[in-house]
Amino acid sequence: MKNNYLRYFSFFLLLIVVSCTTQQARKRAELKRLQQKEAISYLPDFPAPDKADLKTKQKQVLTFYKEVLDPQNFNGQFLVAKNGKVLFICSKGYSNIREKKKMTLNTPMHVASVSKVATALAILRLVSKKQIFLDSDVRWYLPDLPYKGITVRMLLNHRSGIPYYGYFTFKTWHLGKTLYNRNVLKLLNKYKFPLNFPPDTKFAYSNTNYALLALIIEKVTDQSFPQAMKTLVFEPLKMKNTFILDRSTDLSKICQSYNASKRLEEFDYLDAVYGDKNMYTTALDLLQMDKGTYSENFLPDSLRKQMFKGYSYEHPGKSNYGLGMRLKEEVGKDTYFFHSGWWHGNTACYATLRNDTICIIALSNVYSKRVWSVNRLAMNFGNYPFQFQFE
Repeated sequence: MKNNYLRYFSFFLLLIVVSCTTQQARKRAELKRLQQKEAISYLPDFPAPDKADLKTKQKQVLTFYKEVLDPQNFNGQFLVAKNGKVLFICSKGYSNIREKKKMTLNTPMHVASVSKVATALAILRLVSKKQIFLDSDVRWYLPDLPYKGITVRMLLNHRSGIPYYGYFTFKTWHLGKTLYNRNVLKLLNKYKFPLNFPPDTKFAYSNTNYALLALIIEKVTDQSFPQAMKTLVFEPLKMKNTFILDRSTDLSKICQSYNASKRLEEFDYLDAVYGDKNMYTTALDLLQMDKGTYSENFLPDSLRKQMFKGYSYEHPGKSNYGLGMRLKEEVGKDTYFFHSGWWHGNTACYATLRNDTICIIALSNVYSKRVWSVNRLAMNFGNYPFQFQFE
């Protein structure tokens, strides 16, 4: 009996030791995983640019700033970088004209449809983790969508045919009531608006595509879109002054928007929809995002190649669209990658010249077409398509 008791007691002690050892091993493994995660750099190392060439380019950028952006009237942020290093940067004007609150390099600004680039990056990062599949039917993630044959890729490259929510809400939504992404999906399900064309037959830019992508991100991550964007994009790329506008944001304290006459643009019922817009960021943070698009650790090369290629060649032309990225293509010239944006008085342009590792960013919270003219500046850095008119 005594021997049995000793055996049971020894076995019990052994279980305790094994359990403690297992728990310690798990803790060590978790700590190692966290340390490895912290050690990962999502930003690439670029070679140092030639100093003499930099001086020449800085002069060209300064001339562009003086002659095109018009510093007498410019209100916003402007940046040009080579190999991740800033060549020229400035902030000018006010983030709040009535309160005379100065615009600084750390003032987050509404970048309108440039937000789509970040949304696309979040989707592609989830693709790299095999949590989303580009060619899966969207209804796998959003069963309430009433349309067949539309894939995640078609939302990203605007080939879904789904109409723009800013149009169909005029007759189906109380315009004094705030519209949210979930409401967009509910309206599509309820009214089953006809598609503009059969899926994947042509291109038509529609903000609804990116509003739905935001819902997919929320579904897959089980996080709100603002939080998921922090986890997937903003924090890994050290975008410290970037956020997504949501219902908790104090609208009186953020950068305000003005028309060309500097009259305040009021928020309206469409201002709560995100994914297609509503990213507030700075020129410096957008540079961080641009650097991330060169990093294998942030996004595998196989997905970068799919992001930076055109998908719509039904009709000849110079304009095309990738996955969250606009393209200008011309025979005998390098492809010009960019995304422009316009919402209320906010105008923005982010250009990434891949062959020359140049990043150009112009943001304004006072309506100005001049920020879209940065393609003129691209001519100084490489053999890129050029257009005289403001886009």
